[in-house]
Amino acid sequence: MTILIEQAASGVLTLTMRRPEKKNALNLAMYRQLTAALQQARQQLQTKVVVIQGDADCFTSGNDLQDFLSAGALDMQHPVVQFLYEAASFPKPLIAAVAGLAIGIGTTLLLHCDLVYAAPASRLQMPFTLLGLCPEAASSLLLPQIAGYQRAAQYLLLGEAFSSEQAAQFGLVNDIVPAEQLLAFVAAKAETLAALPSEAVLRSKALLKAPQQALVQQVIGQELLDFQQLLSSDACQKQLAAFFKRR
Repeated sequence: MTILIEQAASGVLTLTMRRPEKKNALNLAMYRQLTAALQQARQQLQTKVVVIQGDADCFTSGNDLQDFLSAGALDMQHPVVQFLYEAASFPKPLIAAVAGLAIGIGTTLLLHCDLVYAAPASRLQMPFTLLGLCPEAASSLLLPQIAGYQRAAQYLLLGEAFSSEQAAQFGLVNDIVPAEQLLAFVAAKAETLAALPSEAVLRSKALLKAPQQALVQQVIGQELLDFQQLLSSDACQKQLAAFFKRR
């Protein structure tokens, strides 16, 4: 099992990344499962809220790079690209429960979640430049808006890791919750949200997102173009070879 999908009668859909032997690294099959689940949830009236989580020890260590590189060009047929656009435009509330590692997409995905709760000392990182790559998931747009330009530059240019406590300080994380309580806490928040009048919640999210929804889509597209070009560069190939050698 890679993505565990649970639909509760209350209207909460929980998507659990479960690949512990790889620290929940996302492979192409997992991306397809996540995208299909969100697309179905978009259409189903019984789904009011979606929770994305890992386990009590790890959210996700990011892309399974070997698998990611095998999928070819970053066009609309690529499972990662499909997931990015689906998550960025998803109309219903998304809640993330973050524990342990949240690397690469594990951090940039949070920028598209409406509520984010994290365990203490979780480690977030967007190490794109360390691999000779650039930001993705509209993080070059959204992170400076949340964290301020200089802090965003620290995390996107230097690729430095930061803690869940730091993320809470600059506004990416709503609250820090003890690890042993995190999943239950997020489930309770989701139940509370699902019990509210759904049309009011949907319209409120739409209003929050509307001012820059088109810009987010545009930036995702531009980032993907740059990302694709950098993937074939000598510098990126050298960094990726060194990464695989270490692994």
